Amino acid sequence: MPSYSYNAFAEDGRATKGSIEAESLEAANNLLSSKGLMPTNVKEEASSMKGFTLESIQEQLTPIKAPDLILFTKQFRTMIRAGVSMMQILQILQQQTENLKLQKILVKMQHDVNEGLSLHEAFEKHPKVFSVLYCSMVKAGEASGALPEILDRLTYIIEHEYKVKSDIKSALQYPIIVVSFLIIAFVVLLTFVIPKFVNIFSSAGLKLPLPTKICMALYQFMANYWLLIIGSIFIFATLLVLFLRTKRGQFIKDSLLLKVPIVGQLLLKAAISRFASIFSILHSSGVDILDSMDILAGTIGNAAVSHELEGVKNRLEEGRGIAGPLMAAKYFTPMVINMIAIGEETGNLQDMLQEAASHYDTEVEYSMKKMSEAIGPMLTIGLAAVIGFFALAIFLPMWDLTTMVK
Repeated sequence: MPSYSYNAFAEDGRATKGSIEAESLEAANNLLSSKGLMPTNVKEEASSMKGFTLESIQEQLTPIKAPDLILFTKQFRTMIRAGVSMMQILQILQQQTENLKLQKILVKMQHDVNEGLSLHEAFEKHPKVFSVLYCSMVKAGEASGALPEILDRLTYIIEHEYKVKSDIKSALQYPIIVVSFLIIAFVVLLTFVIPKFVNIFSSAGLKLPLPTKICMALYQFMANYWLLIIGSIFIFATLLVLFLRTKRGQFIKDSLLLKVPIVGQLLLKAAISRFASIFSILHSSGVDILDSMDILAGTIGNAAVSHELEGVKNRLEEGRGIAGPLMAAKYFTPMVINMIAIGEETGNLQDMLQEAASHYDTEVEYSMKKMSEAIGPMLTIGLAAVIGFFALAIFLPMWDLTTMVK
């Protein structure tokens, strides 16, 4: 369906502009009139088949990040509480948002809602931006008539997840940079430094020690087969990326990561914290337990834990409660299971889940601190090993050369 850009006047006389999708120019004018707008200039936008425009390129380069989604949700909640109609909300948000991709989505959502779709159905048409959790929460809010409160909880979830992910990235940023520079230094020394020293040692007739021979063997291999090495790395990386995009690949990757010392515990605690936090909010929003398990399996962010939640759902369908099926699943700690069991018995499941989420948030922070403390010595040992290896490769023959000269 073609898109049309327009300039128009609203009913209050305020000038507005934007874009809209319609079958034809006449249909676009009729659609604008039905929204209470008086169009002054409507023209068809250049399609992607006719070439990339600066706006389309900018749109592709500006992804919708968590801060954009948080701001959108807060603005959406505020206007709903103020009693603004849904069509006006979507139109105002189009004008307010600075993200071009989100602006395009809001145009489509306005059109869908105007065509008779419910709000959550309009959200569901954009799964790359609005997750299953987001759409399900909006659906629950529409059904219960408590959409502002639901959006409040959604904002908390998005902010909480953004904070945890940012903290984990910050903790891993330093070691990734150090390891990258270490690899670069290794290649540079092996390619440019060692061969020059070896030529000197060979011309002096010295017998090269083992570290120097290893360096030369590596250098010869890289010099003779560099094209094969680069090609192999490229093919391997491509196949790995394609495999990790499959459901099986994600499951294997996440299962292996959970077994890595320190890192595995951090990822597991983060997953349990997310499980408890989202489950608490879904439960308080009136979402059915089985639907909650479906949502959690799709949004937990770890394929291995998600697989276990699918098994939990199957056991829940047999009417075994929540704590029992969780006890038979992997990865869920006795603490979170006991807290859920107490919540079920006392009818206070929401509060117990919130307590569990708060506890594991603290555990995640402690694990990140522990990981940061462990990374320092590990990097020091790795750096010392690399430097020591090259020092032996260079200085052992130099010592022999000095002895020969004396």
